[in-house]
Amino acid sequence: MSPRRSYDQYCSAARALDAVGDRWTLLIVRELLGGPRRYTDLHADLPGVSTDVLASRLKDMERDGLTARRRLPPPGAAYVYELTGRGRDLLPVLQALGEWGAPALGERRPTDAVRAHWFALPLLRGLDTAGVGEGLVEVRLDEGLFHVWLGAGEGPLYGDGPAPREPDARLAPDARTCEALNQGALTLLDALRGRSVDVTGEGPLAEALREA
Repeated sequence: MSPRRSYDQYCSAARALDAVGDRWTLLIVRELLGGPRRYTDLHADLPGVSTDVLASRLKDMERDGLTARRRLPPPGAAYVYELTGRGRDLLPVLQALGEWGAPALGERRPTDAVRAHWFALPLLRGLDTAGVGEGLVEVRLDEGLFHVWLGAGEGPLYGDGPAPREPDARLAPDARTCEALNQGALTLLDALRGRSVDVTGEGPLAEALREA
């Protein structure tokens, strides 16, 4: 485990950066907001991180009370990493960073990696702003499927792939709308009102999305 580095400043922002200011730490939090993950799964969804750096960051985050490691019961019997309550409290920090960074996205570069579920946190922010209620939403992008839980308590906020049960609503933004949403040039509420997001499903949540 690497020794703790500190700015040695009596300032809450400096203390926060002591814990999460290292490269990759907040992106690990982003992945773990989707629920417990195995080391190999984390490494696969953090393209560019070395195995040594990932292992070091996970140890540091466990030491700082942001994550915990536990062994799954048989037949899995693998170790997974998950966020503690303090780690989960970083959600609004990540969402604020994403909102601040959205205008800098520009067009996707040839070297840019992408995962469908990386759109989950900005989408959740947009859905919360729209005030459409709670439930399970499945989202289809060109890059693949993911799902989000609106109003989630202690469980995962999102997951990769199809919804684990029949979703309360399905969303399918077109490619141009998705790009505009990512860049902060369009709000989800305006996209819904402009009918550039296809909404399907029965029940209150799907109806609220159609009438947003």
